[in-house]
Amino acid sequence: MDFHTAGSGERTGKDNHPDAQSDPKDLLPLALTMGDPAGIGPEILVRALDQWDGEPTPLVIGQPRVIERAAHVVRCQRPVRLIAQPESERDPASINVLMAGKSQEAPAFGMVSAAAGQAAYDAITIAIDLARSGRVCGIVTAPINKAALAAAGLPYPGHTEILASHGGASDVAMMLANDVLRTVLVTIHCSLRDAIDRIDIEAELRAIRFADQGARAFGIEKPRIAVAGLNPHAGENGLFGTEEIAIIAPAIKAARAEGLDVSGPWPGDTVFMQARMGRFDIVVAQYHDQGLIPVKYLGLENGVNVTLGLPFIRTSPDHGTGFDIAGKAIADPASFLTAMRIADTMARGRPGLKTT
Repeated sequence: MDFHTAGSGERTGKDNHPDAQSDPKDLLPLALTMGDPAGIGPEILVRALDQWDGEPTPLVIGQPRVIERAAHVVRCQRPVRLIAQPESERDPASINVLMAGKSQEAPAFGMVSAAAGQAAYDAITIAIDLARSGRVCGIVTAPINKAALAAAGLPYPGHTEILASHGGASDVAMMLANDVLRTVLVTIHCSLRDAIDRIDIEAELRAIRFADQGARAFGIEKPRIAVAGLNPHAGENGLFGTEEIAIIAPAIKAARAEGLDVSGPWPGDTVFMQARMGRFDIVVAQYHDQGLIPVKYLGLENGVNVTLGLPFIRTSPDHGTGFDIAGKAIADPASFLTAMRIADTMARGRPGLKTT
């Protein structure tokens, strides 16, 4: 299979000064990682590119054969065009791909494999390196499969952990957001039993601070932060548990002393409803499902995952690899497209990331 390869000497920007005036032709591209090649990631990526109306032309990180197969599945007429380096000239009418790892055939749809896990990981780490070196303005990642990562011998349960390990940050957090709700988690990828054990005052303070940072990244100058309780009815004054009294309330008091507008602990079964009605700008949830179910219930096509604490921008769609529908051309690209638009908006508003 032959692909057209762009030259390695072209550059799209005028200079490398971070304070240069922003102009579409001077903007750094977004890097889009293909995700697990056996899942729907490549399909939604290609479909989102077809609907993308922003500038500059994004750069896809992954396997050309995988991207070409995805384009064929969704009947995209754009040719796959290999890019030698991020600064090479990109063709808006093509799918511009920077190779990740060694070229290989696309794996079978819907199948967990070590090769697929390694390919997805290679794309992510290359994108991270490009973002850390200031060669792309941010990263939008397609879904990966935890079992495939494990099959490849990679010790990461998800994107967040890979980003924390390679992203040059001492600490990161996940914010899930849509048009009406935003949430930051105290604990993420662990069992519910482990989540309870990991909740302490410092973990609560960390999440509250990240919630403030995340809401400000969305342009909210003084975020109103609500903290959900861990137990039913936020513990009912100790009748249903003491974590709210011993841990969560003291952390809220400490955060207020830092000047943050934070309240709680609020009952987890009503706090998101109040946030949706406009009382709060962001909610701190105690564990994975407490925070993600309310956001996902409003529609997977609208939810976006934003990683906080990194020295660069990273967003992703709020759904998994969709192995059951991979290759059927029915996967909805809306969440991936929203993730692209949010990353683009954040990049344009962050100093030092605007121009080449």
